[in-house]
Amino acid sequence: MRVLMVHNAYQQRGGEDSVVESEVALLREHGHEVALHLRHNDDVNKVSRLNVAAQTLWSTQTTREIKALIEKFRPDVMHVHNTLPLVSPSVYWAANSLGVPVVQTLHNFRLMCPQAIFLREGKVCEDCLGKLPWRAVQHRCYRGSVVQSGAVAVMLSAHRALGTFQNKVSRYIALNQFCKDKFVAGGLPAERISIKPNFVSWPAQPEWGGRSGGLFVGRLSEEKGIAVMLAAMRLMPAPGVEIIGGGAFEAEAKAVAGAGYLGFLPLQDIMARMASAAFLVLPSVCYEGFPRTLVEAYASGTPVIASRLGSMAELVADGRTGLLFNPGDAEDLAAKIEWAQSHPQEMIRMGQAARQEYEARYTPERNCAELIEIYRAAMAQSG
Repeated sequence: MRVLMVHNAYQQRGGEDSVVESEVALLREHGHEVALHLRHNDDVNKVSRLNVAAQTLWSTQTTREIKALIEKFRPDVMHVHNTLPLVSPSVYWAANSLGVPVVQTLHNFRLMCPQAIFLREGKVCEDCLGKLPWRAVQHRCYRGSVVQSGAVAVMLSAHRALGTFQNKVSRYIALNQFCKDKFVAGGLPAERISIKPNFVSWPAQPEWGGRSGGLFVGRLSEEKGIAVMLAAMRLMPAPGVEIIGGGAFEAEAKAVAGAGYLGFLPLQDIMARMASAAFLVLPSVCYEGFPRTLVEAYASGTPVIASRLGSMAELVADGRTGLLFNPGDAEDLAAKIEWAQSHPQEMIRMGQAARQEYEARYTPERNCAELIEIYRAAMAQSG
């Protein structure tokens, strides 16, 4: 197949950027032709705020470039990832005008929530779910700015009114059932949403002997639950959890974890530590889509201790592939970590079950087959 992949890359590289790279490589490895149209948020600083707001609503540059690329490449399908702010929903209209079916991966909840993660003041907030997102402007939900929140809210409201999300996307990809249910509650057509998780390539069989300690990998930001993680660590005499990442809580992480705070590490080093850890901690206080770190943990045979919140409660089988704790509850998290440390054989058993889950659901081969099936469904629908 010939696939046109479209993505608006983030200034701080994240999981979505990695997914795009992985899917492009995956398709090419399986003999498909892929053209990548990439815009980058570094370019936001080169234009005025008014220009960025205008492009958020409708990007004439995207329309022009996508149409030219379609004419040259002749794709069977266009697969879109992030559109905010420089790509914009105009990309769907450009593809539709030339008869190219559109697939959109829903990495986060941006179509329902301008802030994208249903979080306000450290707690889950669904005030804008299925409604006009004016509350997001009132609360400055996007980047703490009335203006920027307003630009996203106007974009969402305008394209809902135009029928863009209902009529210009042939197929949506949700990362799990929980996410699909939220999108349906927000107004997207259920029959057009397929479920396809993220994947990683980890061909080597894990080793379970000699594992010790826990691992946190991610942004040191409020929504990732790092404050809960650090509070839990303070409650334990020997928490034994290493922290990888950077962000607003970096100073506090250094103070609490000491030598266990490792900062940013290359992916190869992260994967090596993942493979030797007894467990991974995912203490998020927001609805996660599908963290790649969870798939990486399962692939490496590492069980996961996660918040009993949103998709995490679906993806982590409590007592089988990991442990669940009450979201935001540092005492409960500390109790689960201490239990994990005192029951190494049980954690090995959960790690083996996690690896089995990876082999059954999250391998590159299975993911490629699911992706092509979704593309064909989009083509059949638009045809």
